[in-house]
Amino acid sequence: MGAVTSTAPSPGSPPSSLLGLAPVIPVVIVQDVDQAVPLARALVAGGLPVIEVTFRTPAAADAIRAIAEEVPDAVVGAGTVLSPEQVETAVAAGSRFLVTPGWTDRLLGALDASGLPYLPGVSTTSEVVALLERGVEEMKFFPAEAAGGTPYLKALASPLPQARFCPTGGVNAATAPQYLALPNVGCVGGTWMLPADALDAGDWGRVESLAREAAALRG
Repeated sequence: MGAVTSTAPSPGSPPSSLLGLAPVIPVVIVQDVDQAVPLARALVAGGLPVIEVTFRTPAAADAIRAIAEEVPDAVVGAGTVLSPEQVETAVAAGSRFLVTPGWTDRLLGALDASGLPYLPGVSTTSEVVALLERGVEEMKFFPAEAAGGTPYLKALASPLPQARFCPTGGVNAATAPQYLALPNVGCVGGTWMLPADALDAGDWGRVESLAREAAALRG
C-alpha cells in the first residue's frame, strides 16, 4: 500500500491509499441497482467520494458497475469480499478498491493479484502482525465496537505504529470522532448516513446532508 494521500485519484484510477481520501467510508448495501447511481451522487455531493458497496446482495456487482460508469467522481469499491472469485467479479465490475471482513492466505493472494488497494479485516493483534509480515500496513478493524473499540486500537498504536486502520462495525456519528482522534486511524466505515427510510423514499437530499455532516467530522 502506498503513502496516504489527501486528494482523490483521477477518475478510473485506483487510489494509492484509502485512508486519507475522506474521514468516513459509507458502507452501502444495495438492494435495488436503480438506487446505486443517485445514492452515489448524493454521497459524493456531501463530501464522501469513497463508497464501499458490499457483496451482500445479488445487485452488488451491477451497482458497482453503474457507479463506476456514471459517477466519475466516486471512488467505488467492493466490500464483504470473501473469495478469490468475488475478487475477480469486483475487478470486472470496475471496483477501485477491495475490503474484506477477514482474510486467509488464499484470499490475500487474490487481493494482491488484483492490483487494487485493499483493506483486509482484522480483529486480533496476531492478525495485524501477520499482515505486517506480508507488507500490508492498512487494514480494516472489524467488528470494531465488538472487538474492543477505541481502547483496543489505542493499545496497538505504540507497539505497532506502522499499522493503520479503518474501523468498521458499530461505528456511528457519536463514536466516529473518538476513532478519528487516534493516531493509527485514517478513516472509519459506517452506515449512519444511509438510514433505511431515506433510501426507501429516495430522499437523496437527506443522504447528502448526512454525508456532509460525516465529511465534517475531521475538518
